Amino acid sequence: RTKTDFDPIRLRPGVNATVAKERGKRFNDCAMSALPKRFFTPEEYLALEAKATYKSQYIDGEIYAMAGAQPAHLDIVWNIGGMLHAQFRGRPCRAAIGDQRVRVKAGELYSYPDVVAFCGAARYETAESPFSLLNPQVIFEVLSPSTESFDRGEKFARYRLLDSLTDYVLVSSGRMRVEHYARQAGGGWTFHAYDQPADRLTLASVSADLPLAEIYDKVEFTLPEIGQ
Repeated sequence: RTKTDFDPIRLRPGVNATVAKERGKRFNDCAMSALPKRFFTPEEYLALEAKATYKSQYIDGEIYAMAGAQPAHLDIVWNIGGMLHAQFRGRPCRAAIGDQRVRVKAGELYSYPDVVAFCGAARYETAESPFSLLNPQVIFEVLSPSTESFDRGEKFARYRLLDSLTDYVLVSSGRMRVEHYARQAGGGWTFHAYDQPADRLTLASVSADLPLAEIYDKVEFTLPEIGQ
């Protein structure tokens, strides 16, 4: 996975995650909301995740299987990750795309941001792989129709509980638009939106500068033709 949208599918007793994921492709959200809930402890989630062949998010005791992304989504993620990696060369900063799990203990959330960046030493929940990062500084989420509402609302509310988080960036995959939330010294957040190729996203907390023209390099907003 690089971006993966999550399907709002709740795992039920007797229904394994693979079956649940496939069912999530066939039923609509209304049908899924009617399923009885099965709650998992963080320890149960981590044990399942360690054995799974795909990734899932954990939210308030429920596990949500994650699906694949559209080409525009993937291109944006790789563009951002590549620029950060190049700008962090020779510096004590790192960027990761897709596979770096983040833990928000106070918010009962385990998630896989599209891109995460930080400087200094990483702090992980446990010394066992796969690792859950506790101190991200910058989190990028690339928006898609199935995740946009959650990324803007509930997920951001939980991410804000991370004392380490300085920047939250939402990137549209349907048009050129980047929204930047930056934490201020007093605890509040400022907001800036960018939608022109000449605009630049500046992340002062990690000394990075990302031109929108490069964030959207080679990105096509229409779906590719499907071959027969």
